[in-house]
Amino acid sequence: MTTGIVIAAAGRGERFSLAGGEGNKLNAEFADNSGQRRSIFEQTLRQALASDLPVWVVTRPDNLLVQQVCAAYQVPVTLLASSGLGESIAAGVNATPHWQGWLIHLADMPFVTPTVFRQVAAALRQHAIVRPAFQQQPGHPVGFSAILRKQLGQLRGDNGARELLKGQPVFLLSLETSEVVQDIDLPSQLPASE
Repeated sequence: MTTGIVIAAAGRGERFSLAGGEGNKLNAEFADNSGQRRSIFEQTLRQALASDLPVWVVTRPDNLLVQQVCAAYQVPVTLLASSGLGESIAAGVNATPHWQGWLIHLADMPFVTPTVFRQVAAALRQHAIVRPAFQQQPGHPVGFSAILRKQLGQLRGDNGARELLKGQPVFLLSLETSEVVQDIDLPSQLPASE
């Protein structure tokens, strides 16, 4: 069973800009644990790739830096002229018909480790929907099995798979790590450079 990661990178990051951030938030840089400065998106992509699961990215045609990073890492991309999370999920699922499971991940969550991706993928073998949680707070990536392929491929709007999550049993995978609920929406959430 092939399970892969779909990284949704088509959002506009408007809260980041409104809070004083410059440009597309996915291109904002910070230093990783080794001290190497990389964009939020590149950090997220590297974590996903290190899981050894296949990765597919969905982004906007005007997000050239995300496309360049994907090309550098030889990661396939679907270009989508919509910032709706539902459309991004649908585009990623429809682009990967050979997969039997999808981990839907948000491009602004660079702290999720390869281990978390593997744990969610492993739990997906037993459950139709798997969502990691930290202290009962649901996080990402959210895993979906092939049973939900049709519904995922028809998603629209800004709510992503929220309605699908409400109508199906969701296995909450309790983890002792907060990275599954940490995203970067504001410049103040970028880790301080050393």
